[in-house]
Amino acid sequence: MTIRHVSEVEFGVELPVFEPDTSLDNVRRFVRAAHWDGPRFTDHDAARKEGLPGALVPGIMSQGFLAAMIHRWAPDALIENVDTVFRAPVIVDEAYRIAGVVTDIDAAAGRVEIDLTVTNEKGETRVFGTATVRLPA
Repeated sequence: MTIRHVSEVEFGVELPVFEPDTSLDNVRRFVRAAHWDGPRFTDHDAARKEGLPGALVPGIMSQGFLAAMIHRWAPDALIENVDTVFRAPVIVDEAYRIAGVVTDIDAAAGRVEIDLTVTNEKGETRVFGTATVRLPA
């Protein structure tokens, strides 16, 4: 269901799960556009030489995925804040699920809080956080 107004939001509702494109090609496009074209993001072997488990999805790209998930649910939402904790690396070419659940609604202000998680195929939480969004009243 697409949300257009804060009155349509229900406490505890789960947002539709989003499966981001973490492919090497997509990450390469992102880091080139951001001028971060370093081997830790674009080359699994080079990243392993740095002691990493593989090429990394940049944190800011993961945050972009969180915002994309919110906008798929509520296209007109204004994202005021996304606060994230990176518990473990998000590795390029691995499958992830981004989920969200509404944890607070201030209907008078049009503000909604959403708890967010990025989990891998093993169900391990790699990133979690909270977003504050504003929706039309």
